[in-house]
Amino acid sequence: MIFLKKYIMNLWSLFLVFAFINCSSSGDKEDNPNPIEPPVVTTSDVDFWLTKGNQSVLLQKQSSVLSFGTASNIYANIEVSDAQSYQTIDGFGYTLTGGSAQVINQLSVAKKQELLQELFGVAENSISISYLRVSIGASDLNATPFTYNDLATGETDVTLAKFSLSKDAEVIAMLKEILAINPNIKILGSPWSAPVWMKDNNSFIGGSLQPQYYSVYAQYFVKYIQGMKAEGINIDAITIQNEPLHDGNNPSLYMTASQQADFIKNHLGPAFVAANINTKIIVWDHNCDNPQYPIEVLNDSGANPYIDGAAFHLYNGDITALSTVHNAFPNKNVYFTEQYTSSTGDFSGDLNWHLKNVVIGSMRNWSKTALEWNLANNAAFGPHTDGGCTVCKGAITINSSESFQRNVAYYIIAHASKFVPAGSVRINSNISGNLNNVAFKTPLGKKVLIVQNGGSTNQIFNIKFNNKWVTTSLDAGAVGTFTWE
Repeated sequence: MIFLKKYIMNLWSLFLVFAFINCSSSGDKEDNPNPIEPPVVTTSDVDFWLTKGNQSVLLQKQSSVLSFGTASNIYANIEVSDAQSYQTIDGFGYTLTGGSAQVINQLSVAKKQELLQELFGVAENSISISYLRVSIGASDLNATPFTYNDLATGETDVTLAKFSLSKDAEVIAMLKEILAINPNIKILGSPWSAPVWMKDNNSFIGGSLQPQYYSVYAQYFVKYIQGMKAEGINIDAITIQNEPLHDGNNPSLYMTASQQADFIKNHLGPAFVAANINTKIIVWDHNCDNPQYPIEVLNDSGANPYIDGAAFHLYNGDITALSTVHNAFPNKNVYFTEQYTSSTGDFSGDLNWHLKNVVIGSMRNWSKTALEWNLANNAAFGPHTDGGCTVCKGAITINSSESFQRNVAYYIIAHASKFVPAGSVRINSNISGNLNNVAFKTPLGKKVLIVQNGGSTNQIFNIKFNNKWVTTSLDAGAVGTFTWE
């Protein structure tokens, strides 16, 4: 009897097992005809490069998939449109000071070439700087002040017979190396001082150009441009004077708006025409707190035809001063030519302020350029003249013959220069909350959007283009460059 019960129970168990297997098999056939689904292949439409204020990510391409779609959400939109365009971009970069050339030349031959290729080349790891400013004569970030016509006290040289570029041989040699990497880079020249024998105080510091030497000084510019051309270096533009109302620097020169207008209309402009020079003449080259200075010069009917536009710094004032001048003279150009980062500055604070103002702000206010100040210096923030800037930190610090360091100004400019080549055009984009941004269309048709999260929290947002959008985010204080075809 016990045996029979066990036999019946075993038969029942087998029945249940076979029934379960049959049921499962039948269910698979009815409900899951393809139980192993093929993987979904998703491609990214948008490339995304990121820098975080805490330096945990520095100009790194992100692996996140950003594909355009139309699924609705509640996030803020940055809408980009190439139906409306603004100024054409000349470039992004720095000033190649005499001090920059001096310290870069302290690198070994191989290390220097590595750095120059990274700064000016087009390889994947390059940041493709497209615009350089150089000083005409010394700036305060040369080891010592000089001009191209320095004479003994009491001497004059009205024919400029002793004019020579030899004291800038190091800068000239480096420009040739850079041009070999990027033959199309644009170069702006700016003087810090006229030769002291032309000045009313016979000093590198301060003083004004004496009126009897206006024509001679105009020929000084002509000789500079012709001399650089003879070296194979085209000077695309010059400013009349670096910071003409700041006469305490070493070197420096004081020049009022009326003096600048007189110099251009009666001397420099005609001298350029006579010498068949097409280098652009740019006025002001000083802070945004005084847009009336360039407006006064441009209002001079005799000077105006010779002037291409006005240049600005932002140690005082507001970046909207560029639009003030643009609106007064829409047929003239505006340029942003200098802003330094300090040795006492904070990476996150500098990254955000400079991206918001120098890059995004200048571009949204019609600038054709965005330039940070010094390209390179040593670990002691030198060289500089006696009285020159002691806290100006280069984009690059040269530590030894085999070592250099990238500083915050490197990343500030790289977020634009790497992606927005000369000839790109700014296109329309809206500011949404703390998401400061600017958009471009490159000569090859690629769209570029630079976004800075100026808020205190992570921001999720949409980038909208042609009625489709991608959803992405930026941490507080982070900067992203987004590109798509």
